[in-house]
Amino acid sequence: MRSWAAVVDTAHAEVLRRQLKELRLLRPDLRVARRDGEVWFPLTGPPSAQPEIGRIVEAEFEPTDAPPLTSYRDHVDLTPAERATLPRSFDVVGDIVLIRLPETMSDRALAIGEALLRFVPGARVVGWDKGVHGPERTHTIERIAGEGDFRTWYRENGLAIRVDLERAYFSPRLAREHALVAAEVGAGEAVYDLCCGVGPFTLTIAAAGRAASIVAVDANPQAIELLGTSLARLPRRPPVTAIVDRLESFLPSAGRVQRVIVNLPLEGIKYAASVGATVAAGGVLYYYIVADRTDVTGAQERLAAGLPDPGAWKCVDRHVVHPYSPRADLVAFRFHRGDA
Repeated sequence: MRSWAAVVDTAHAEVLRRQLKELRLLRPDLRVARRDGEVWFPLTGPPSAQPEIGRIVEAEFEPTDAPPLTSYRDHVDLTPAERATLPRSFDVVGDIVLIRLPETMSDRALAIGEALLRFVPGARVVGWDKGVHGPERTHTIERIAGEGDFRTWYRENGLAIRVDLERAYFSPRLAREHALVAAEVGAGEAVYDLCCGVGPFTLTIAAAGRAASIVAVDANPQAIELLGTSLARLPRRPPVTAIVDRLESFLPSAGRVQRVIVNLPLEGIKYAASVGATVAAGGVLYYYIVADRTDVTGAQERLAAGLPDPGAWKCVDRHVVHPYSPRADLVAFRFHRGDA
């Protein structure tokens, strides 16, 4: 059957699929097609009055012979007990799907991976995410379906970010935070992006074009290398200095700047005193930590107490970024340092 279609490369297919669903443009009676490294989405009508949603063509599509997919879980043969333990959510990074499974599902991992390959448009490989480990915060990932490595391009806030999920830290769940922080950076300000990973905060701030300087620091040389690859894609040379270093050695000699970002959720609070010392009077400190849902206020108080000259600081914002575990969330804290 012939239909209008939106065409995009596989790395950006999931982003486009969600946009088309929100606009109610994705046609449910025709199958999404994959051709020559691209994903072709059948549209419900002519796209002339719609925003830019990929290359628009007319093409032939096969009709669906089943109701539209609503969940990958519907395509795995599960007992009621197994279904209750299978995660409802997963992460899509470019053409990579990551899911955290309970160990009790190890014998069903292949079936789950194949269901996700069918469910997520443009998916190339599915990995079982077994968590972040070590000082360089690298993911332990077991391939459960598909082919290839875990290196890809990821689009976020209009930027292309080079990631290698096995070798450098990156979370696709912080896109809103990257945009919020970047929007607050004023003209001529200096910024530290500490424990930057592959540098999404740095890239978003650099693309905004207002910062006078950005110093991105991470202990993992592969993360800094990936950041360099992404920076090279920006249309103008950004004022970024990317450094391979640990906080223990970088902070003691670091000067003061107007904005400091620390995304080290599990142990970052122990650096509060030395991190706080790098924030200039009138500056802002962004801290991301994992906090128990029953003790978020306590976590804020402990973080504030660890800052140098505790009376000089005011927490001007606190919000949950996303759930981290059944009992804890990743929480964003924004502290303002009063004038000296």
